[in-house]
Parts: sequence; C-alpha cells; structure tokens
Amino acid sequence: MAAFHHHLHHHHLHPSADLRRLFHRLTIASSLSILCFSLVYLLTGCCESELADNSELRAPTRDFAASGSGWPHERNGTGSAREGSPGVSGEGHAALEANSSGKEWTATRRLPQALIIGVKKGGTRALLEFLRLHPDIRALGSEPHFFDRHYARGLDWYRTMMPKALEGQIVMEKTPRYFVTVETPERVHSMSRDVKLIVVVRDPVTRAISDYTQIISKTPDIPPFESLAFKNRSTGQIDSLWSPLWIGLYAQHLERWLTWFPRSQIHLVSGERLISDPAGEVGKVQDFLGLQRIVTDKHFYFNKTKGFPCLKKPEGSSKPHCLGKTKGRTHASINSEVMQRLRDFYKPHNQRFYQMAGQDFGWQ
Repeated sequence: MAAFHHHLHHHHLHPSADLRRLFHRLTIASSLSILCFSLVYLLTGCCESELADNSELRAPTRDFAASGSGWPHERNGTGSAREGSPGVSGEGHAALEANSSGKEWTATRRLPQALIIGVKKGGTRALLEFLRLHPDIRALGSEPHFFDRHYARGLDWYRTMMPKALEGQIVMEKTPRYFVTVETPERVHSMSRDVKLIVVVRDPVTRAISDYTQIISKTPDIPPFESLAFKNRSTGQIDSLWSPLWIGLYAQHLERWLTWFPRSQIHLVSGERLISDPAGEVGKVQDFLGLQRIVTDKHFYFNKTKGFPCLKKPEGSSKPHCLGKTKGRTHASINSEVMQRLRDFYKPHNQRFYQMAGQDFGWQ
C-alpha cells in the first residue's frame, strides 16, 4: 500500500517538473529575443547618428565665417610632435563646437598636403604661426625633419607625428632644412606628387647675418663672420660652401625642386613683406592653398620693440601672441665692405632666382 501511494505521488510530481523546465526555457528564449532586438535597434540608431554627425562636420570654414568672431577659440595645430589629443575638436572649429555629438574618431592623422620647406631664418616660424589661425589648417608646431633626418623611420612613423584633422582640413608642417637638402625633393615627391610647397625667402645677405647671429648665441667662441665668409680675405674670394652663405643660393636649390615639381606647386613668400604686410602675404598663401581668406589684417599689429608683426589677442586670452625671445635678435655688426662684397657675390644668383620665380624681390 505504501509503495502504491509513493508511485502515485511520483506520478503527480513529474508533469509539474516538466512544465517548470519548459517555462524556464521559454523565459530564456524570450530574454534572448529582447536582447537581440535591443542590439539591432541600438546599432541601427548609431549608424544613423554617425551619418548625421559626419554630415554636420563637412564645412568648417563656412560655419567659422558665419560665427562672425574671426578668431578660433584656441590655436590650430599642436605645440609638439606627439600632442594631438583631443585633436578632434579641430581647436577653434565652430562646426564641432556647435555639434556636441562630435566623436574623437571623426578626426584622423594624415600625411601632410602642404609643406613649408624653407628657408632657415627667412620667417618660416612667423608664417606657420599666422597660418595656424585658420580653422582649416592643422599644423605641426615642431619641426619633424622627416625627409632630411628621419626618412628611414618610414611614412607610417611620419603620419603619427601629424596632428589629427577633420576631412576638409589641410595638414601641414614646416622644416626649413628641406629646401637645401639634396635628397629631399625626390623623397617628398614619392610621398605625394600633389603636395603644395611653400618657401619663405629673404635677402640672402641679411639672412646669412641672421643665421650667424643665431650660431654665436649658441656657440659664442666661433670665429668672426668675416673670417668664415671668405676663403681668402685678401683676394675677397667668398666661401660659398659655408652654410649661412650656401643656403642663400636660392636659384641652385629651387632648380632641384623644379626637376620634381611644377612651378605652380611651389609658392614663394617674401620674408620682407611678411614683416611689412603680413596680411597680404598670408592672404596669398591662403589663395595658394585653396582656402578662404580668413586670416586678415585685423589679426595683426606691429611690435616696434621687436620690429615685426605680432598677433592681436584672441577672445579669452589675456595678452597678444608674439614670437619667442629668439626672434628679433639684434644682428651681429658686420663691416660695410664685407656687406658690399656679399651683395656683389649674390647679385647674379639673385637675378637668376628672380627669373625662375617670375618676380623681383628687390634685394640690393
């Protein structure tokens, strides 16, 4: 009797256990369905927002110009080679400021589309600082020296040096040594045959003295300018291979670049006019780069103490921006007879350069 009762009890429990298992499986299945549906919904929503974000990030210049301020909130580009985050903001990019959903991955590191390739002591730092005001320019603050010193590291390494940029922004860097380095034109051409090249040139005599002035500030015990400038002082034979003088042989250096790039891809900036009319010279560079003329005379004032233009203070900044203490140094005093000999030496080289450039820079 007890055994029969136990059999009955077991028979009644069995169906309810099956039901519980079935219910448990159904619960798991429905939970998975809800989870899958949620994931699909989220993914499609993200895609739509991504498209919306990208469509809002296209025209930085137009949005910037419409804002009416004429100043980016921060300076474009990066102060050092590795700096670049947040990078995404485009630093002063009104389109992104208006778009709070802008995501970091919208800005990428790209190889430069423009290079300031020379010349040393010509005004390249000033030009770079002026151009970095433009919201469509992302410029590296330091000199990477990739094509002359670090070429063996490869283009991937070079790309990591660049600041992050949005689509439509021009990435650029400046290394003045490129203009005079023999291997550089071919190396730049192998990176991009469409790259735009900018050369800031200056009266080669004053450029040489400025170069020497910088050298003696670092190594005060070097010989006088006169003894380095001449192979033989008594005959007046110039040592054209001495670096401060050799750099000023612009025609010789430009000729190398013209074997790899058409003249239309090389823009020459007058170092003298960059001081006397910075807005005019920067305006021509903006035209050359295919950009709107956003950096204008309202951005500059002339610093009489330093003897060159400075940038007026942007909104939110307490003081104007001038170049560092090393810029605007008092030049070493050079004998007038030596100066005349140098002018005579450079005269035929300058004339040849004017013909190649298609313009007379008016150097004595």
